[in-house]
Amino acid sequence: MRDIPADEFERLVVDELDLLPDDMIDGLDNVVFVTEDRPEDGSLDLLGLYDGTALTERGNYGFGELPDRIVLYREPLLAIAEDLDDLKDQIHVTLVHEIAHFYGIDDDQLHELGWD
Repeated sequence: MRDIPADEFERLVVDELDLLPDDMIDGLDNVVFVTEDRPEDGSLDLLGLYDGTALTERGNYGFGELPDRIVLYREPLLAIAEDLDDLKDQIHVTLVHEIAHFYGIDDDQLHELGWD
């Protein structure tokens, strides 16, 4: 797919976030959504990343904690998308996947649910 500037990609991510069910979003606590061009290793293999402590593992988590981050990588998502509609779908699936990690759902469970 053609290149999409970072600001336009970020708008697509925000638009897809707005389309997610409220019950999925309402439970997110102390989480920021970030877009970056590529993962730190420079690869195109990783579409997104949840960087934080899953809700199921938080224990004494509370005030003063740095926010968890959900990162979507622009270039890897562009590399797999066939067109704009496919890119939106890939962003949507990646958001659901990374938000699921926030809720403590691992990759095996996501695979069983068809979200891989």
